[in-house]
Amino acid sequence: MKIVVPGMTREGFFEELREEFPEAGLVLATTEEEQKAEIVDADAYLSWPSRDVFLAAKKLRWVHVHSTGVESLALRTPELIESDVVFTNTRGPHDNPIADHALAMMLFLGHKMGPLWDDKKARRWDGKPYFEKFVEMNGSVLGILGLGGIGSAVARRGNGFGMKVYAVDKFPKPIPEVQEVWTPDRIDELLPLCDWFVVTSPLTSETRGFIDRRRVGLLKHGAFVIVVSRGNIVDEEALAESLQDGRLRGAGIDAFAKEPLPQDSPLWGLDNVMISPHNAGVTPENWEARRQVLRENLKRFLNGEPFLYVVDKKAGF
Repeated sequence: MKIVVPGMTREGFFEELREEFPEAGLVLATTEEEQKAEIVDADAYLSWPSRDVFLAAKKLRWVHVHSTGVESLALRTPELIESDVVFTNTRGPHDNPIADHALAMMLFLGHKMGPLWDDKKARRWDGKPYFEKFVEMNGSVLGILGLGGIGSAVARRGNGFGMKVYAVDKFPKPIPEVQEVWTPDRIDELLPLCDWFVVTSPLTSETRGFIDRRRVGLLKHGAFVIVVSRGNIVDEEALAESLQDGRLRGAGIDAFAKEPLPQDSPLWGLDNVMISPHNAGVTPENWEARRQVLRENLKRFLNGEPFLYVVDKKAGF
């Protein structure tokens, strides 16, 4: 047995794994040349392999990644999609922190926390600019694109704030916090209802460009848009224009079509836009839970048991 590990997110974790699973034959390979040499006779690889590294493998059976989104698989390693290698990802640990981040963005925008923070730093006490400007979440409509783990966690939080929650999902399933779950072909019905529209779906061939210019135009006047899963789902140019002209009230965006977000993006200069650098889920609890998923799948691999979170490589999630 041989398993190649290109690196670990926490100092000492590789040594912990090697001590816990001595039979796994764990090998640390930090450079691409080392990885290409070690993967030749390896059974598994615990991270994203580059295309050159993957093509060097002769007997690989399993690849595991720490992320939830795997949309870059076709770009990074297209041959992996067509292979018999089992590909697993890490679902679950991201759900709560990313949902928290989405709600934080909503509260930040709805209650003018940016200007209030500026007032605080300037020691300025003046409530007049905010008179009847705050947005009450109770009773508002929250629409969610993608009701997986993250979308469901957003729905639970929205329901807790007294929001009316609706969602669209490729595989609609009822959950108590959501009034109705529709298939994606009904997205045009959902958008005009939304006071808040939150994007939590994976990026796939079906969701790429799904909220195009026409659909951005279908959003309710004065709505807020929150994007916390992946870029390339919402047309950023159309979104920026609607935010600039005031048709949309605000946006919170953690994931963009191009990252880092280019300096000339108009989104940087808009006061009604909150931006974070695709880091919504980076809590200590999240990273520790990712490590536990890896441990569990490593144990299952060694015991010949079914994996957690096997990715449908062609579907992209």
